Amino acid sequence: MSLLPYKMNQMLHVVTPHTQLNYGSSHIIQRNHGISFLLSVAKSAISKQNSTCNKRENRVREKKQEDQARRRRVSQLQRRKLLPFNLAQRIFAPLWFSKKDPFFGVLRRYSSIPAALSMQRRACVVTTFVTQRLTPSFPAAFPNQAKQKINIASRRVNHKTNPPSYVRTFSSHFPPPEKMDKSSTLLVHYDKGTPAVAKEIKEALEGNDVEAKVDAMKKAVMLLLNGETIPQLFITIIRYVLPSEDHTIQKLLLLYLELIEKTDSKGKVLPEMILICQNLRNNLMHPNEYIRGVTLRFLCRLKETEIVEPLTPSVLQNLEHRHPFVRRNAILAVMSIYKLPNGEQLFVDAPEMIEKALSTEQDPSAKRNAFLMLFTCAEERAVYYLLSNVDKVSDWNESLQMVVLELIRSVCKTKPAEKGKYIKIIISLLSATSSAVIYECAGTLVSLSSAPTAIRAAANTYCQLLLSQSDNNVKLILLDRLSELKSSHRDIMVELIIDVLGVLSSPNLDIRRKTLDIALDLITHHNINEVVQMLKKEVVKTQSGELEKNGEYRQMLIQAIHACAVKFPEVASTVVHLLMDFLGDSNVASALDVISFVREIIETNPKLRVSIITRLLDTFYQIRAGKVCPCALWIIGEYCLSLSEVENGISTIKQCLGELPFYSVSEESAPTETSKKIQPTSSAMVSSRKPVILADGTYATQSAASETTFSTPTVVQGALTSGNLRALLLTGDFFLGAVVACTLTKLVLRLEEVQSSKTEVNKTVTQALLIMVSMLQLGQSPASPHPIDNDSYERIVLCIKLLCHRNDEMKKIWLESCRQSFVKMISEKQLREMEELKAKTQTTHAQPDDLIDFFHLKSRKGMSQLELEDQVQDDLKRATGEFTKDENDANKLNRILQLTGFSDPVYAEAYVTVHHYDIALEVTVINRTKETLQNLCLELATMGDLKLVERPQNYSLAPATSMQIKANIKVSSTETGVIFGNIVYETSNVMERNVVVLNDIHIDIMDYISPAVCSDVAFRTMWAEFEWENKVAVNTKIENEREFLDHIIKSTNMKCLTGPSELEGECGFLAANLYAKSVFGEDALVNVSIEKQTDGALSGYIRIRSKTQGIALSLGDKITLKQKGSS
Repeated sequence: MSLLPYKMNQMLHVVTPHTQLNYGSSHIIQRNHGISFLLSVAKSAISKQNSTCNKRENRVREKKQEDQARRRRVSQLQRRKLLPFNLAQRIFAPLWFSKKDPFFGVLRRYSSIPAALSMQRRACVVTTFVTQRLTPSFPAAFPNQAKQKINIASRRVNHKTNPPSYVRTFSSHFPPPEKMDKSSTLLVHYDKGTPAVAKEIKEALEGNDVEAKVDAMKKAVMLLLNGETIPQLFITIIRYVLPSEDHTIQKLLLLYLELIEKTDSKGKVLPEMILICQNLRNNLMHPNEYIRGVTLRFLCRLKETEIVEPLTPSVLQNLEHRHPFVRRNAILAVMSIYKLPNGEQLFVDAPEMIEKALSTEQDPSAKRNAFLMLFTCAEERAVYYLLSNVDKVSDWNESLQMVVLELIRSVCKTKPAEKGKYIKIIISLLSATSSAVIYECAGTLVSLSSAPTAIRAAANTYCQLLLSQSDNNVKLILLDRLSELKSSHRDIMVELIIDVLGVLSSPNLDIRRKTLDIALDLITHHNINEVVQMLKKEVVKTQSGELEKNGEYRQMLIQAIHACAVKFPEVASTVVHLLMDFLGDSNVASALDVISFVREIIETNPKLRVSIITRLLDTFYQIRAGKVCPCALWIIGEYCLSLSEVENGISTIKQCLGELPFYSVSEESAPTETSKKIQPTSSAMVSSRKPVILADGTYATQSAASETTFSTPTVVQGALTSGNLRALLLTGDFFLGAVVACTLTKLVLRLEEVQSSKTEVNKTVTQALLIMVSMLQLGQSPASPHPIDNDSYERIVLCIKLLCHRNDEMKKIWLESCRQSFVKMISEKQLREMEELKAKTQTTHAQPDDLIDFFHLKSRKGMSQLELEDQVQDDLKRATGEFTKDENDANKLNRILQLTGFSDPVYAEAYVTVHHYDIALEVTVINRTKETLQNLCLELATMGDLKLVERPQNYSLAPATSMQIKANIKVSSTETGVIFGNIVYETSNVMERNVVVLNDIHIDIMDYISPAVCSDVAFRTMWAEFEWENKVAVNTKIENEREFLDHIIKSTNMKCLTGPSELEGECGFLAANLYAKSVFGEDALVNVSIEKQTDGALSGYIRIRSKTQGIALSLGDKITLKQKGSS
């Protein structure tokens, strides 16, 4: 290799005439001509500046003094074992540093360069740091001309030389801030500005107070986590923090070194990073085992081979340290270094060494780390060690058993034929003491085998964990696993239904709800009686408990029993009477579920009709909810068939209504006026102060507060403890009055059929008419909270007319048609449930040309029973086509979005994957230019409830190449969001940043909405409670009402709650309710009301209601876009 060019040698001699340089003793100039040229320019500039001095004697004297000072500095550096004398002369002679120079102390810190580096490489490190870091910051040492020449030379070096990987060249002290973006895991807000904070940290680090240094290091680490760079602290930390012996400071120092940027924009290691190698090597040889351990743990996080390479001998020595803390971290360090790009060259025989250490290691954690290293880097050795110690696996530590399970999953995925011998190991681990190991064993069994024995063992394990674990989150996860098993192995799960129901002892409602959902799908003829008995016990427990959630839990149990009775009517008789005790429950929703259950059971089980009617009439007075009474009255009117039942029904209604009239009209006007002034202010009572005429014709001395509203029935005239209907009527519930009139009408018409005495019939008709007229009178009286509505008024008047003019045709409509409508509704409900059940069944994928495997022709030699079962199950699945296949790849193309144009210098397209709570973007970026794109960055921003998870990173992209950039976006609510952004890059020719604007990515709300089912009562309740409504006018070219409704259902991915029978016919208008649920548990309600105009066009409104604003607006936008019939 050639030496320094002749002209540069002459320049060096001009600058330093008193120094005799031996160029042949070093190869630094041979390795990097660019840096030597930079030094020569600096030396010539200094020489020119000194030649302007007018007094020769002063110049000579000053030079002699400086030469002496220089020689002393060089000798000090030599004593510190930094560099050989002649090499130090060659580097520092042109700079002429003095004691007062602030940078001299910085150069002294270069004693920390490790001696393991060659003399040539150490010289390059020092020289590079001087020329690149210190030179641009020399306002006093260098004149302006010298600085200009140095900057020009720096740029020339950057463009014309290709220095080695350990030599770095910079055109400025630090890159601009936009180039320093990197992944950040923590954001901390600071009120003070960063420069001020950095100054305070620097002052604290330079002091002698250990506690102040600890606080300063913590602040520096937090700033780095917040994305700040604070490069001005590096030299201070190297000088004042690195020599500290305090353990806390050393730990914080390692955190600091882990967080700082160690490479430049091109991915090359910064030269000053070599300074920390000597300190790390000293720590690896430290007598304190804690310092050794944390340093080894720090090495696990280093990805730079240049920093790790000189430390490998020290790492290997720690594998045999006496303390297990050091050994376990040394093993992890070996694994991390071995996994680096060139790690196998650094540790050629690492797997052999770790295998040897594993065989003699006694510490559980170190043993686990060693086995993990073999599993990661040399899987064959890990498998050999596992199979050699099969009998000891159950006695191993929990952490080691977890790694064993991970190894088994990996091996069985690549070698499915060998999974039989590994399943035996898994089953042996099911008896481990650790819950985590048992859980992982069950999951591994399910993933590897479909044999009934394996699935049964996994399910039993999950059930045992459910009963033993107290954490609600753990129980919910276990229930999810059982739900997955229920979908794929229902026959096996049926055997464990009682074990699953044992989780109902948990007080958490979410756990109870999920448990009941699983159990209801597992009931059969064989276990229905046990399930119902267990549910009955739970219902009885809710009566005695004082918990606040008992009412809601009771409602869930009633719904579960209802579902059981519908599927298996034979058990209805054992539960219906128990549930009817809750008709008067204070929880209205629970009472509604009970009466709905009774109404369905009395129709589907004719044998229970008599007992249900008798029990209902006996407990009717207990019903206090205005929503429950109409349903109970309908049952009485439809299913009271015999004479005694009809008479008891009429008598029960009369008793609950109390004495008539409901309101007495006063004949005096003065007291009336007085009474208007004495209206009570309380909403709990609407009492009349008008004088009341008694039976003997005298005025009553005080009026009875008989009109009670929402609360206490004790103030009502008569024994209103049984007058629930009267109390509700006096609150203004005239819809209930219309239901009472209809029920009485049906009972009278039925009485006419079963009662032979016309006198009794006429007497009953008269009493019914009196009740109806009294209700009309109450509705039109001023004492009523509000007047009777027109619908209820017309309904009561219709009943009166019917009773006065009875005929056979009307009797048939009232006594038969109503029940036929209910029977039709029940049959449609059952049909829908059957269709949903069929839709849940797994679709088959067996193809005509699939391989047929004849199991009986296989050799069974050496196969265990579990392996035989597994083979049979796999063959059956192949034969029946139950192996699920991935989604068609052609459909995935719909998820690819073009972000830039084909003529842009950078082409980008994104593949969008929408998960429940996040969105994954895989952006493919193609460089279509002939230049290397540097600092290429994908900058994204969001609108809506979308949040970026990671900060953008910088990349370099070669010409005509592509790369994939992944971005994760968190989704916090169901709302249509927009992702927009730019691609920013730089080129070598143009220093300005180029920006390519990306097309917007619209996140569809339909990805987060799924059809759901709820009862009509729940729908109306939510409709009344939700405050956000979006009203969309119908504007479509579709002319058929049903076709338009189907189009809206398909476009919004919602479920139509309105039955098919209600949508049949051509009447010119249509009303339907739609319901859906988001993945975040949000409810979306839609009401479609449309009417066909005379010209054939559809008009009307689509009303959307939800608890949050975002889902209402997003659904409205979606409907507006789709309702015209566009796909």
